[in-house]
Amino acid sequence: MRDGTCIRSTPISSVLSPISTMPSMTSTTISIPTRSHPMPDLRTEYLGLELRSPLVASAGPHTGNPDKWAELDAAGVGAIVLPSLFEELIEQEMDEIDNLFSLHADSFGEAGSFMPEVDGFGNVTDNYLSLVESAKKAMSVPVIASLNGTHAGGWLRYAKLLEEAGADAIELNLYVIGADSSVDAATSEAEQLEVIRTVSETVDIPINVKLSPFYSSLANFLVQVEQAGAAGVALFNRFYAPDIDLETLDIDLKIALSNQNELRLPLRWIGIAHSLVSMSIAGTTGVHCGRDAAKLILAGADVAMSTSALLFHGPSYISTLESELVEWMKGHNYESVSEMRGAVSRDSTADPDAYERANYIINLRSYASRFLSGRSVPRLDS
Repeated sequence: MRDGTCIRSTPISSVLSPISTMPSMTSTTISIPTRSHPMPDLRTEYLGLELRSPLVASAGPHTGNPDKWAELDAAGVGAIVLPSLFEELIEQEMDEIDNLFSLHADSFGEAGSFMPEVDGFGNVTDNYLSLVESAKKAMSVPVIASLNGTHAGGWLRYAKLLEEAGADAIELNLYVIGADSSVDAATSEAEQLEVIRTVSETVDIPINVKLSPFYSSLANFLVQVEQAGAAGVALFNRFYAPDIDLETLDIDLKIALSNQNELRLPLRWIGIAHSLVSMSIAGTTGVHCGRDAAKLILAGADVAMSTSALLFHGPSYISTLESELVEWMKGHNYESVSEMRGAVSRDSTADPDAYERANYIINLRSYASRFLSGRSVPRLDS
């Protein structure tokens, strides 16, 4: 996939000679019966919510823009995840207010108007809550709020506000890099689990946890996340990694959108997690085609989330993803999403080792053999 172009299989009709070019053996017309394929049932359950489709618009510019909601809804999106409310932004805003008042602490103006104007401040939280309320009024599908916190108290306080604003569920965005060498893995994981536990106990709406793949024992942590009260998990959080500008020697924070190659990592772990946990699973990152969504569902996902593809093609691209998913399901005789979910998970496939290390050496040898024999080798950037 390059520049948002989806890699699709070559249609068989393009490599076979058309029937009209074959020599005619008889003038008799043969009628070939065609099988009618009913429309597959795309409904799925995610976080205890019934969705009309497994295609979810994950947090991004489109889901945070009220002007795009109608287009997403009309295109058939199953649900939307709003951009995150960041606790750091709220804290920064409050610090600025404190600084303004500190500058005037020794003043003795007789009029109250002497105090600094604070219009425009305190708006981070209010604006986000208004966004949630507006989305709920405008959308016919579930609206999932997203919270990216830093302290246990902040997670709790803002989670409750999001629930009161009408969110159908909350996604806890656990954006933990693990760069502090004084904090060991056990401590970091315990802190995250405590956040999940306390938030789950504080609100009555379902909690989805968006995780990174960077855990010492991800399988074990997934089980603990469910035990802590999470209703679902999204795999994976896509960290925006910095680059270095070789001319200015500055850190380049330019955002790079995902590509289809990034689907492999969540695909593996969803296939593994399907039999480990009973909570909902969302596949996110690398979904650019309906076939990508099909792969995630076959591995065990309840929904497939996408942002980059919608940025490449626009909100209405959801309908294209759906058409491609439906086409694949019809071609493979799947009548519903629930029927295909987990059909190729680790415990369902004939080769469970393919999800684990046992297949590693086989793949390397196969790739090396193709390279040394001169046969075509897939481009790493394709």
